[in-house]
Amino acid sequence: MPDKAIFLDRDDTIIEDTGYINSAEQVKLVPAVAQALVELRKMGYKLIVISNQSGIARGLITEQALAQIHERLKQLLAEQNAYLDRIYYCPYHPDGAIQKYRKDSDWRKPKPGMLLAASKEMQIDLRNSWMIGNDYRDVAAGKAADCRTILIKSHTKPPVKKPTDPDPDFEVINLREAVNVVKRELTRKPVSQQSAPPPTIQAESPQQTAPEVKPEQPPVQQMPEDKIQIEQPQAVETSNPPEITANKTEQLLEDIKLLLKSHHRNAQFSEFSAMKLVAGILQVLVAFCLVVAIWYKLSPTGKDDAVFTAIGFAMVFQLIALTLYVMHKDL
Repeated sequence: MPDKAIFLDRDDTIIEDTGYINSAEQVKLVPAVAQALVELRKMGYKLIVISNQSGIARGLITEQALAQIHERLKQLLAEQNAYLDRIYYCPYHPDGAIQKYRKDSDWRKPKPGMLLAASKEMQIDLRNSWMIGNDYRDVAAGKAADCRTILIKSHTKPPVKKPTDPDPDFEVINLREAVNVVKRELTRKPVSQQSAPPPTIQAESPQQTAPEVKPEQPPVQQMPEDKIQIEQPQAVETSNPPEITANKTEQLLEDIKLLLKSHHRNAQFSEFSAMKLVAGILQVLVAFCLVVAIWYKLSPTGKDDAVFTAIGFAMVFQLIALTLYVMHKDL
């Protein structure tokens, strides 16, 4: 029986992307990634990395150095009891500086070559698998391979969508939330589908796309009219059992919870600005000037000029702070 898998992009999905990583010392895991991978494995998924590495074709890194980087990645994950089943990468690019790697390969995302190769070599059921990445070409590759897709939309590096890019099945802000989506969708799956053998996807070579598998339609049987009249009311009475209604209610509540959670996190990132920071500092200075004015007023040797000067500074700082607050709201 074929296995199901989670196909993962590498940079900014599993490890932090600082550009073209060319040494093992630059490898740093994205926070909470190891725990997320452990949970995905507990759900029965194989974990496979699918990565474009055009830096090899551009002459920025060698395949030997890339192997060391991936060994370091495996080591960091193993320290937290997380393990990858395999890593696939595409070293080719049509504009590469190295002649050996200068070509347009079916392995390069958004093409699905690497996923199809993994399906053939590791007996992966693509229809029950997921592609997770932080770019729309990850989504396109997953869709082309008939996988379900999750797009990680980072607040610091949001992906840019082209008119031809397909929409993902789900959008999250990190791999941890992607785990929650997979877990929720796994529990939604009907029991009949879980016990049924998954369809086999034929992929004889990385250059071939997976054929579309259409579910069989049950034959339509003609029934006598007298039976139809008797059995039809029973079908109406049992068409919406309480268990199905309760499951739909739980699914709706889970969707609302996930939407509110994502909105709250978006608000956390969108509220901060340099203007608010400066305005807050100015508010502190206003309070300080008022304290100084009171101190001069109560001092036996205090002078009215000093008091008015402190109050004047407080008024100026307050006006600037209010201006910055208004400008921040208008942005």
